[in-house]
Amino acid sequence: MRIAMIGTGYVGLVSGACFSDFGHHVTCVDKDVSKIEALERGVMPIFEPGLDQLVERNVRGGRLTFTTNLAQAVSDADAIFIAVGTPSRRGDGHADLSYVFGATEEIARALKKPAVVVTKSTVPVGTGDEVERIIRETAPQAQAWVVSNPEFLREGAAIEDFKRPDRIVVGTDDPQAAEMMREVYRPLYLNKSPLVITSRRTAELIKYAANAFLATKITFINEIADLCEAVGADVQDVARGIGLDNRIGSKFLHAGPGYGGSCFPKDTIALLKTAEDHQAPLRIVESVVKVNDLRKRAMGRKVIQALGGEARGKTVALLGLTFKPNTDDMRDAPSLSIVQALQDAGATVRGYDPEGIEQARAMMASVDYYDDPYEAAEGADAVVLVTEWDVLRALDLRRLARSMAQPILVDLRNVYPVEDVENAGLHWHGIGRPSRPH
Repeated sequence: MRIAMIGTGYVGLVSGACFSDFGHHVTCVDKDVSKIEALERGVMPIFEPGLDQLVERNVRGGRLTFTTNLAQAVSDADAIFIAVGTPSRRGDGHADLSYVFGATEEIARALKKPAVVVTKSTVPVGTGDEVERIIRETAPQAQAWVVSNPEFLREGAAIEDFKRPDRIVVGTDDPQAAEMMREVYRPLYLNKSPLVITSRRTAELIKYAANAFLATKITFINEIADLCEAVGADVQDVARGIGLDNRIGSKFLHAGPGYGGSCFPKDTIALLKTAEDHQAPLRIVESVVKVNDLRKRAMGRKVIQALGGEARGKTVALLGLTFKPNTDDMRDAPSLSIVQALQDAGATVRGYDPEGIEQARAMMASVDYYDDPYEAAEGADAVVLVTEWDVLRALDLRRLARSMAQPILVDLRNVYPVEDVENAGLHWHGIGRPSRPH
């Protein structure tokens, strides 16, 4: 099949590259000339493990191309995917659909043959209806079926998620459109990936409901971690004890500094706005959003407490700045709130991250950045492990202790066993585990 992918952001680029690896002919479209030129040179706009090799292989094979010419890409496409951004709208938190609707108008004017127009972007319930209306009014003679096909890609594992998905959700009531989408995803039949075909509005809601539930699970275990600290229990054992119940499951039960990234923060808020508009408030999700926002700032206070309650004049090294490992994404990362809290308290902050420093510089200009975790820690009064990158999972703790002004390790991901930290000569502070006297 011939596929046009509108948007070369995270979702569009990964999806387009993977579709081309299935054997489809894919043209990725973007208005940003410099981005397209960079992609043609093999320079990726994002960090995602394996993406550069995947793109290079399919460009070389003639299955993947890049262009700024939307009309040309759409004119002979069998399936047209809209994968543009839907950021939170400034002022009210609703999803900003201007990019989606703008792309839809251009697609409608360029349609030359029957095609499915697929919303891959995360969009609120009812967006597909509006996309269909725009196409009908812009190009009354066009034959197009509007389908919802939400993405469920984890940053850092997106290629694996696309090629071996838990499920593929397709929202359409039209049998012909459903059959075309089956053909698009036919290569995944060998993996027996469940294909969930439902109504368009249901498909749109599935994406938001999934992210809200996962955000709730994270926030739940974070609150249990606070209770564990108060009563002297161990949140890791609690998580294991409840996670072995197959009705609950062990995933997303790792206590930490709160969720961030490009999806959970904006999608939970957008879902709340949709619920408000339809007078069906989601009180649980409201609490999740509030608790998570407060938690990030509270992690800064936790570091200050580890410093004895006074951070002024102290130096704190943050190891790991992105919201999760294996991405350079700094959007709504817990480190942003932690840095602000520490700087407000008078601390000097250093930062290290394997991939996210360039993005971090744009958001936290007053941080001193280092290319090596040990250099960042040298002379520091505290080291804070914020993001559990693999390179930070086996640090030489004795080396850290020898080089620091004060041997304090605040492990916000519970990566290191307490005994190992203390045997290395460091004072340990973690999440949801009994405090230990120094």
